[in-house]
Amino acid sequence: MKLDYKDSGVNIQEGNELVENLKEVVKKTFNNQVIGGIGSFSGAYAMPSGYKEPVMLAATDGVGTKLKLAIQANKLNTIGIDLVAMCVNDLICNFAEPLFFLDYYATGKLDKNRALEVIKGIASGCMEAECALIGGESAEMPGIYSDNDFDLAGFAVGVAEREIVERENNLKSGDVVIALSSSGIHSNGYSLVRKIIETNNIDIYSKFGDSTLIDSLLTPTKIYVKTFKKISKNIKALAHITGGGLIENIPRILPKNLDCYIFEKDIQKLPIFEFLEQYIKDNDKYRTFNMGVGMVLVCSKENVDSVLKDSGGYILGEIKEGSSRVAFV
Repeated sequence: MKLDYKDSGVNIQEGNELVENLKEVVKKTFNNQVIGGIGSFSGAYAMPSGYKEPVMLAATDGVGTKLKLAIQANKLNTIGIDLVAMCVNDLICNFAEPLFFLDYYATGKLDKNRALEVIKGIASGCMEAECALIGGESAEMPGIYSDNDFDLAGFAVGVAEREIVERENNLKSGDVVIALSSSGIHSNGYSLVRKIIETNNIDIYSKFGDSTLIDSLLTPTKIYVKTFKKISKNIKALAHITGGGLIENIPRILPKNLDCYIFEKDIQKLPIFEFLEQYIKDNDKYRTFNMGVGMVLVCSKENVDSVLKDSGGYILGEIKEGSSRVAFV
């Protein structure tokens, strides 16, 4: 019996229609640096001017098992924002301004309408991050994914001055630690969240605050790019609080002779974390979740007022002599 590609579960026409439908969505993210359009073999982007010695930085990430909840709830319009956020928030930690983004969408059976919802979210995230969505790839992979399952990967490229990227760590004892609030769980710890829901038979559609629990769980990751651009000249370091929480991410910006002391009582927890705390071991919460802190900044004392004003953050702690660890006081 002779077969065609569609018999194997791959619908090329559906993919072609998706590309046509998303062109106008993607075009909204373009700026003057974008060369050409969508549909070529690669995306083109002109190097921005105004840099003495520009260096390119790149970051890649996914969304993790937050996807399972989005698929379960059939709420796909914001998960793309998470994808962009997880990449661009890492870039700014190296003082790079995001330039452009690419995405990869893989599924068992391509549904152009569902895929378009996801990509609209990616485009929305790119506009918030002030970067262009210049390319992407969709893959239909029957046998790897079940029909409704899909996975996402994102790739962000940014630019920074070489002297800033290569400068020595200038943190010192007495510097102030500032927290930028998260919008929720962001995109880390969802395997534990899902286990909590399963083990305790929790209804994800139950009322939670002014909405439902699932809406809170799927709140998209906050993008901090615009805030970074306002404060970059007045801060010394940033730490994106992702997997590993405060305990494992802050030491990535600490020199070996300094500690970060966090004023635990001052952490502005969100209701979703107060809810989750009922079900997790106390010594695990700061290593799994952001607990309400999406980004940590460090600045000198003389810049505190300016940074607080321009970032909307709050004082979380201080830097002291030590051995590159985080302590809660």
